[in-house]
Amino acid sequence: MNKHVIVIGAGVAGLASAIRLQQAGYQVEIYEKEAIPGGKMHKIEQDGFRFDLGPTIVMMPELYREVFELAGRNPDDYIPMERLDPMYSVFFGNGPDDRYDISSDLVELTKTLEDISEEDAEGFLTYLKEIYERFTVAKNHFIQRPFRNASDFYNPSVLRQALKLKTFDSADKFVGKYIKNERLKQMISFQTLYIGVSPYNGPSLYTMIPMIEFLYGVWFIKGGMYTMASAMERLFLELGGKIHYNSPAEDILIQNGRAEGIRTGGREVHADFVVCNADFPYAMKNLVLDTAAKGKYTDKKIDKMKYSCSCFLMYLGMDRKYDEVDNVHNFVFSKDLNGNLESIFSGEQMDDPSFYVYIGSKLDPTMAPEGKDGLYILVPVSDRSASSYEWTQETIDHYRSRVFEKLKEIPEFGDIESHIISESYMTPPDFEKRFNAYNGACFGLRPNLAQSNHLRPQSKAKNCENLYFTGSSTHPGAGVPIVLLSAKIATEELMLDDLGTVPDGARESLQPVEAGSDVPST
Repeated sequence: MNKHVIVIGAGVAGLASAIRLQQAGYQVEIYEKEAIPGGKMHKIEQDGFRFDLGPTIVMMPELYREVFELAGRNPDDYIPMERLDPMYSVFFGNGPDDRYDISSDLVELTKTLEDISEEDAEGFLTYLKEIYERFTVAKNHFIQRPFRNASDFYNPSVLRQALKLKTFDSADKFVGKYIKNERLKQMISFQTLYIGVSPYNGPSLYTMIPMIEFLYGVWFIKGGMYTMASAMERLFLELGGKIHYNSPAEDILIQNGRAEGIRTGGREVHADFVVCNADFPYAMKNLVLDTAAKGKYTDKKIDKMKYSCSCFLMYLGMDRKYDEVDNVHNFVFSKDLNGNLESIFSGEQMDDPSFYVYIGSKLDPTMAPEGKDGLYILVPVSDRSASSYEWTQETIDHYRSRVFEKLKEIPEFGDIESHIISESYMTPPDFEKRFNAYNGACFGLRPNLAQSNHLRPQSKAKNCENLYFTGSSTHPGAGVPIVLLSAKIATEELMLDDLGTVPDGARESLQPVEAGSDVPST
């Protein structure tokens, strides 16, 4: 009889883990608290409009495709994609010289940079070279491997590679070595917010995120990001897996230092292994009740850890099309981005927030009624542990009015408020309540130096056998592509413990790493 695995949560990493294990021959069941798959890769349907609830930007499409290729499927049959060019627009104000269309075609991008400054265009190329070298080190020695034991990091070979990462500068300072124009610096460093950390104090290594955009592009999945979640659900069911919706895990059953299943709906469900895709801080406080199994992750430590920013999201159904807005992805920067970001992480309410506007229906008209567009607007805000204010209707109205004031200044959006026919929101408390995102931190634990690589929660539980964790608060971190890698690491760790090795058919990756370095010995 095949060994039985329970996966807690049908988020991105939970689904990817379940697919990998089911394909490898395990009998896998997912228990999910919501009624549909995806976790924060959820959807909102209202008044004929369909919105992605959370993530919207597709980077590193090979990692999306890999989940299907492992099962011998053609990804195009599940997640049809197209590459975007330009990738997005950036607005610094309302004039024609305040807007930049950013291409991943290096010829077009170079022209844009030269229009800003030839000196900075040269500096940009130097930045690309420097960060690409660090990216290859991170990819081959850190991102794709677990750190099960202290010796997996603290050994001469790995430490030599760690020194090459040069992580001690902030993203902003690193970019500033090569680029002096303030707007260009901001366009190349703001993407650290994709993983919930400020470019002004986040490690410089995270400027590999814009590098990945520039070199590999940004993509769009037909139907929006939720297509990925529903496609993974479809594949998992095709492979013979089972999903139990509206079935939240109440706690993880642990006996004699070993996970034996979960409690859900007041009953015990037993399994040989448990893979937990619930947010790690939430899981350690609410699902791992055995004190010894918590290890160092006591309730007190969880509360003292640093968390990523959160988001205020607006889902607006409009009575018109926005054909004059050229791109699906649009970033609107505040006049004082530095001050804006300081306010996010110090917990202050902002009067001039920066935000992001996504119009998925521009590329897929089925996401809105005929002749209409849906606008998804995301404002990065403080997580609940940092916030000095509460989320009331007054808070929602404050951010809503500030967003509309800025959009009204941009001719492409015009008198936006008068065209709204459908409206809903997600706030930090909503993320905490609906998705167990601890402190409402959309990206989980903040990826600062003290919470990265070997210092971040690992896939294999340190103090409990047969228990594994995956998702944005675990190594290697947040962002859909990286969370997909966390599923790879977690399932390889499980198979290593169970079989003593990882079957070749289960070991695909971003790119091959050095022989023997992707899975450490026990």
